[in-house]
Amino acid sequence: MSDSPSGHLVVVSGPSGVGKSSILGAALASTPSEFSISATTRKARGGEVDGREYHFIGRDDFEQRIQSGDVLEWAEYGGNLYGTLRAEVVPVLREGRNVLLDIENEGAKQIRSSFPQAVLIFIRPPDLEELERRLRGRGDTSERDIERRLSVASSQMLEAPTIYDHIVLNDDLDAAIGRVLDILASLAMYQP
Repeated sequence: MSDSPSGHLVVVSGPSGVGKSSILGAALASTPSEFSISATTRKARGGEVDGREYHFIGRDDFEQRIQSGDVLEWAEYGGNLYGTLRAEVVPVLREGRNVLLDIENEGAKQIRSSFPQAVLIFIRPPDLEELERRLRGRGDTSERDIERRLSVASSQMLEAPTIYDHIVLNDDLDAAIGRVLDILASLAMYQP
């Protein structure tokens, strides 16, 4: 990779409802890291602000950025493109700071290809039944969406050992946070 970053690029992935947001929040509060805001072609939803939840850009612009190499990883979900902009990551790494990404398996594979030194962490639930319980407990997910997310989760969990450096079981949130912080500490990202 020609950018020769001095910070660490860390991918945190896992199925919807596994606790990634809580784990990422703890990592950001406890380590000198920044969270990379993804770009998307979907329209902003009520209350969303460009540059806070996502960078909202047009499809033509997004596709042009993919072609020019300005997108580190990307995927299409529900007819919309989502991805990580190079400009959100590389300058931060060059300054010696660390960047955390919350992306799916396909994006993690693309990051592995372009940033072989990246550290990839997969958060997994104890089992699909527990994940279903968590998704239902949210109270904001339709039955159809729960079924789709469980199907995706099953595939993600089967593929995870072939992609990720670390698999962290989230059977207890505090313990899972501790395991992720231990991984980050091993990278000298912070001293506990």
